[in-house]
Amino acid sequence: MTLPATPVPASPGPSLRDIHLPAPPPWWPPAPGWWVLAGMLLIVVCAGLWWWQHRRRTRAGQRRVVLEFEQILHRHATDSAARFNALHQLLRRVARQHEPLAGQQRGEAWRLTLARVPIDATGLQQLLALDRLIYQPPCSGDEAATVDAMRAWLKLAVNPRRWKPAAREPSDG
Repeated sequence: MTLPATPVPASPGPSLRDIHLPAPPPWWPPAPGWWVLAGMLLIVVCAGLWWWQHRRRTRAGQRRVVLEFEQILHRHATDSAARFNALHQLLRRVARQHEPLAGQQRGEAWRLTLARVPIDATGLQQLLALDRLIYQPPCSGDEAATVDAMRAWLKLAVNPRRWKPAAREPSDG
């Protein structure tokens, strides 16, 4: 026996709406992960700017030293005494970048300071002879060898990334 289908009477209760989606999340303020990402990006950008500025200053200093060296050679082309004196002053100034007391050193201490930059023994001897040549009469030294040794030393001294600086030896006193 089947019962006849009876229509469902309308309920006297409230009328309900259909299911709806919530509103999309706002774009501001961002989630904490975006803040962390922004902070890391800011750190990377600041580090990159610092590195770029540091590298630019370093290269400008290197160019100034090379330019000054070439100007000395050009300016004192006929006066070897003035040339040796100016080259010696430039050598001492650049050596102070590696050893702060280089301007006051003599003898073995000066040789060790110059030897921190890896050049051949002949070039090192020419640079050490420059210390004596500034007090001797003109044309008493081999100018071409001294200039070549100075050029080689300066090229390496102003760009220490090409070589690894030697560690300082412990002093006895």
